[in-house]
Amino acid sequence: MNQLIQNLVGMGGLTDQVIATDFLISAKAAVRNYAVAITETATPELKTALRQQLNDAIATHEKITNYMMAKGLYHPHDLSEQLQLDLTAADTAINLAQKLQ
Repeated sequence: MNQLIQNLVGMGGLTDQVIATDFLISAKAAVRNYAVAITETATPELKTALRQQLNDAIATHEKITNYMMAKGLYHPHDLSEQLQLDLTAADTAINLAQKLQ
């Protein structure tokens, strides 16, 4: 996102966090969806293909998590730090919504 637009809408440096969080949520959904699909399929060949996709989705989730942790965007082992990040993100979302009204 353009820096000027980020500043106008009050997002500042949160763009990386927003994108990474969205990607992480999508990766989690993919893991769940592949796991469900594996339990619903009947052919061994399809199960094998879906298991590979599941493994890839898990690896992607891990990479995103590691990236976010390294950048200080995600603190899964420190709930107070994660709470502060979540509260900041919530405040930003509220402020953005108010500016757009």
